[in-house]
Amino acid sequence: MRMPSLTVIFLSCVIGILSWVVTPPAIALTQIKLSNLSYKECPAELAQGAVTSGGTTMAANCFIVTGKAENATNKTVYDADIFGRIYDANSNSIMENRTRLGSIDEIPPGSSDFELRISVPVNQPTPLKLKQFKAAGFSAQVRRK
Repeated sequence: MRMPSLTVIFLSCVIGILSWVVTPPAIALTQIKLSNLSYKECPAELAQGAVTSGGTTMAANCFIVTGKAENATNKTVYDADIFGRIYDANSNSIMENRTRLGSIDEIPPGSSDFELRISVPVNQPTPLKLKQFKAAGFSAQVRRK
């Protein structure tokens, strides 16, 4: 049985209109400015750690990187990945070939504090240099816990 062309056109229009009305909200990547960066040694209960690479375990120092996260939008940002470079006192990279350092679960609109725990091999001298820090997250939760 053949459907009249007018009915086909009508159904196509209805489907097209419904696709505009029923589409899920876009989950856009939101850039977050990170500033006032500093670091401190971890408290004793967090300080023990090790750095492993290629099957070898090395002793490590624990540090907490702190700063301000600036969310310029009027919506909470979720699952923001933190990117940056960390160098030792001799300008050697702490985390070679790795710029993603951690994440922030939730950043409300405006300015808020953040913390990030890092482990640094004991043979890399301080003070540390924190460079090119930024974050990017989403307008809705995308990761399942």
